[in-house]
Amino acid sequence: MEHMTEKKTKSNQSLEKALQLIEILAPAREPMRLQDLSRQAGMPPSTALRLLNTLLQHGYVNQDPLTSRYGLSLKFAQIGGLVSARLDIRNLAHSSLLELSSRCGESCCLAVEEDQQAVYVDVVDGPDGMLKIMQRIGKRAPLHCTGVGKLFLLNLTPEELHAYVQRCGLPALTSRTITSEERLVQELGRIRRLGYAMDDEECELGARCVACGVWDYTQKIVAGVSVTGPLHRMEGDHLVNITQEVQRTAGRLSQMMAYPEK
Repeated sequence: MEHMTEKKTKSNQSLEKALQLIEILAPAREPMRLQDLSRQAGMPPSTALRLLNTLLQHGYVNQDPLTSRYGLSLKFAQIGGLVSARLDIRNLAHSSLLELSSRCGESCCLAVEEDQQAVYVDVVDGPDGMLKIMQRIGKRAPLHCTGVGKLFLLNLTPEELHAYVQRCGLPALTSRTITSEERLVQELGRIRRLGYAMDDEECELGARCVACGVWDYTQKIVAGVSVTGPLHRMEGDHLVNITQEVQRTAGRLSQMMAYPEK
């Protein structure tokens, strides 16, 4: 029994070392020498060579025939594509959305961007049911006047943002809606500094919303998580606590989407 336990432990250690080599090779701009790999991984060259040969045999690593240097193969891209195709952000985030709503005592939404609009893909209603009218699964909303929508605008370059404004316009949904490109640029700068977006009666009078972006491995915002409630509740310490909860939830989801830690 002790022999089986020892063998299992050694097997796990080998896997950890192989993963370590993969994580060193992944950001490398060019194939690496065995000596450099073993040094960065803190393991003997003989150990690194044994693991690299295994990865090479299974098609996960390529070796340059002229320089003998090692690099990851496109098999990782193939696997990543398969995982990405099966990954449903709504299923991934639903339990977190339920927990967020419970912690905040308010309505929560998950939205994605499609055709330069925010599309709500999941909604957890709060105690007063206000989102049953405002936001429903499948409902679309403009980007410039919603918390989640502003997040998606962060993905755009200045030229792309200008083209968006020219194409879609900045229609006023309420008297508080941002309707000028200059103000929108200022608002996006504020969001970048603070790390969250707000909709302060810009989409619906009487409602305030806090939203944070879910980032993926491409370092783009792929979804937005938001908490919405009436003005008389979304203020003071309650608003501060909600903002922190939304940031934590979006951060956890970003980790699940392989967003690199800073």
